[in-house]
Amino acid sequence: MKVLVAVKPVIDCDVKFLIKEDNSRINFNNLKFIINPFDENAIEEAVRLKEAGKVSEIIVVSIGPSQSKNIIFTALAFGADRGIFIVNEDTKLQPLAIAKLLKIIAIRELPAMIIAGKQSIDDNLGQTGQMLSALLGWSQGTFVSKLIINSTNVEVIREIDNGLETIVLSLPTVITVDLRINKPRYASLSNIIKAKKKPIDILSSIDLCNDISPHLITLKIEELKRHKFGINLANVTELIDKLKIKVI
Repeated sequence: MKVLVAVKPVIDCDVKFLIKEDNSRINFNNLKFIINPFDENAIEEAVRLKEAGKVSEIIVVSIGPSQSKNIIFTALAFGADRGIFIVNEDTKLQPLAIAKLLKIIAIRELPAMIIAGKQSIDDNLGQTGQMLSALLGWSQGTFVSKLIINSTNVEVIREIDNGLETIVLSLPTVITVDLRINKPRYASLSNIIKAKKKPIDILSSIDLCNDISPHLITLKIEELKRHKFGINLANVTELIDKLKIKVI
């Protein structure tokens, strides 16, 4: 079974980023990109399935600016067999556009399963997997916390508002996973060295699809206002006086 894993480059949470002067977008120059944490779980699950003999090949695909190509090497170091990097310098790609590009790759590669994280930590939309399933006409399992591959289908346990739901999906299928499905491993030094020798196809989003323009317009991006720090009080009496002014 061939599995395609979709990984999204996101800005490293520990890096301070700047907003452009016109408040139109984030300034992505010289920023460090990492794999979206939910997508790390997707890679880990694919690798575990391969180690269990259920999967024969893992292909990792990512879409982003050229400076985010490093995450493909990270995914290969985790255990993926080969990579596909779709260069798109416009960082305004929305879920539908990403789903369209992934559909083209899926038709080319013909995997039995596509695995992705349930959402990304930058926009938290959680829409790409569902849209991809609809475009391909494949079954889908979202918010998955456990995945079992059988001979002709896939059984998943997914988290819903009032508990857990178990469903059986026909192949091919699109799966989006939750953080609780597994704990991603660290890439070993030997696997990092091996990753540099694994094949990576570099493609252009413009050459693949000419219909990836955004359907939503961002009006303005603003930095969060800093809250004022608390104050030190000398005693309980002073605290009560402050509470009387603010609350009582």
